[in-house]
Amino acid sequence: MFALLHHLFHPTNCYALCAVARSGAHLLSEGLRATQRAGRPLQYFHQHLAAKYAARYGLDAVGQFSHYVRGVVSATATSNGVFGFRSEPWDMNKLVERLSDSGQFGKADAAESELLHSAFPHLRCVQLTREDKVRQAVSKARAMQTNLWLATKEKMIAGEPQFDPALIAQCEQAATQAEKMWAAFFERNDIEPLAVTYEELCCNYPATVARVLDFLQVRPPRGFEIGPPRITRQADAMSEEWARRYAELQLTKDRLPSTDAAERGPPC
Repeated sequence: MFALLHHLFHPTNCYALCAVARSGAHLLSEGLRATQRAGRPLQYFHQHLAAKYAARYGLDAVGQFSHYVRGVVSATATSNGVFGFRSEPWDMNKLVERLSDSGQFGKADAAESELLHSAFPHLRCVQLTREDKVRQAVSKARAMQTNLWLATKEKMIAGEPQFDPALIAQCEQAATQAEKMWAAFFERNDIEPLAVTYEELCCNYPATVARVLDFLQVRPPRGFEIGPPRITRQADAMSEEWARRYAELQLTKDRLPSTDAAERGPPC
């Protein structure tokens, strides 16, 4: 009942950026946030980041998860009632589990889609992928080694990156696995996501962001123009050299099984 009243008095249109690490989620999020009409799509339900957002908004992401969900939606939705969040598939699965366990978003046997739509009204999904899986894997491997995930953030680099074909192979396998998990999620919930690729974002950023806004039925303010992204691409000569060397080695996925670190690495 509380969830129903919450929706009646706080009408919200919600969306999820369904991403895989290094698929352009940061790029797209920046463009959507800049409109001030499409929410603030961050990883509010990431296993390692929820505590940060809970502290920021004075919420409890552990003991009062239903209040945390409602509080985040209320605190971060833009004035037109749009809320967005980013997620990787394992975080989405955990989110659904916690929504069910809370008992506040449906009956004990409620379907996954029912739980999600109860928590996030009118939920739409945007799927982000990257066509070049090798460069995607190289990018993630470098970020894991250095702990530098955004070029715009000043952060102490954890270490000098070293070419590690086994780690790159694990990252490539993890990306493939994540895309399969998203495909299964969309199928079992009868969701038709809007497909966006990293390559599209890089080649025509304003038009791609505009296409996403149209899908979300969000109109930017009058006179607003989508400019170039402020986030700098981290790919450089080293990335190209690693991609070339990795391709030459012709490593196969079954020879290098994935590790938990590569599969569930840091934020997308």
